[in-house]
Amino acid sequence: MQTGDIINDLQTRGMRLIDPRAGADSRRGGAGPTDHKAVTINNMTVMIPVHTATAFESPYIVEAPDAAGHARVLKNGAFFADVQFPQRAKFLDLSTAEGVPYGHIAQLHAKDVLATTVLQTCIRYESRKKTCKFCAIGQSLAAGRTIAHKSPAQLAEVARAAVLLDGVKHMVLTTGTPAGKDRGAKVLAESAAAIRAAVDLPLQGQCEPPEDDVWHRRMKDAGIDSLGMHLEVVTPALRDQIMPGKAQVPVSKYFDSFAAAVEVFGWGQVSTYILAGLGDTEEAILSMCERLTAIGVYPFVVPFVPVTGTPLESHPAPTADFMHRVLGPLSQMIVDQGMRAEDIKAGCGRCGACSALSAFEKFKKPALERAVS
Repeated sequence: MQTGDIINDLQTRGMRLIDPRAGADSRRGGAGPTDHKAVTINNMTVMIPVHTATAFESPYIVEAPDAAGHARVLKNGAFFADVQFPQRAKFLDLSTAEGVPYGHIAQLHAKDVLATTVLQTCIRYESRKKTCKFCAIGQSLAAGRTIAHKSPAQLAEVARAAVLLDGVKHMVLTTGTPAGKDRGAKVLAESAAAIRAAVDLPLQGQCEPPEDDVWHRRMKDAGIDSLGMHLEVVTPALRDQIMPGKAQVPVSKYFDSFAAAVEVFGWGQVSTYILAGLGDTEEAILSMCERLTAIGVYPFVVPFVPVTGTPLESHPAPTADFMHRVLGPLSQMIVDQGMRAEDIKAGCGRCGACSALSAFEKFKKPALERAVS
């Protein structure tokens, strides 16, 4: 099997661990990726579900790793793949002068990506009628594993430590949506300015489309290198059903904001998450991705992971075959439009750990090269 197919299988089915303590810490609940464990497969570090209902019934069992973190994955008792567990980040052993653990301020994703949810509250999540049904942003706050608002100074302190102690390469700044018309852009810009003053670390900001496009330039000037504005679901009726609050921002507004953001951040430096498996057909996803790539937006399509404690905790994950039928054509579409995950300056698309998409890209050549060969 190729690496992309191995990742697809594990991300859609999850895996069971003989030693749950292996490798870097996993998390339950909170902003994504959650309920996962990081493993490296053929030099690609990816996030695999381990705390979900699907994972509990998975045919994949991971043996206890050796001293170097290497382990075998068995499928129904037969060898399936070799994996390696990244080690726990050193910065997580530290706390601020006020006694706030660094892990309450930011977390390590994959093996070299720092990630934080600047505002752990959201106007969508706080209303049962408006909440995104897949979201668990409030779970870690309720459990006391994070703080509601990470200050710019706290983020700068943790980012600097993560770079110095763990060689972190880039950072994701996401946020719950506040009540203001900037939809989180203001707090992202304030955070980015403090981080970049403390350490030279590429940053991605993630928020809903701000009402005024001037915020794109403000975020860029503050030190944010790439921007994520996440559609998650592409079919209008499904958007209304699954995320009734967020769906009040129409897809047309997203595309207006995408176009404005690409002018500021550059071709391929604006991205959007799409959660495959929530009901969108593969045709609907690929049609939306064709529109996105045509204007320079990178569609980061990931398999939906049902998180315990959310309204969709019993919703099935997509099949590996479904993901293959989407990611194969999508990866070619992305490459044909002059984009690749490795060219994104920072963020989820560059990390690629929550999808096999970047693994599929590695085997694709642009249309012009294919015509010549």
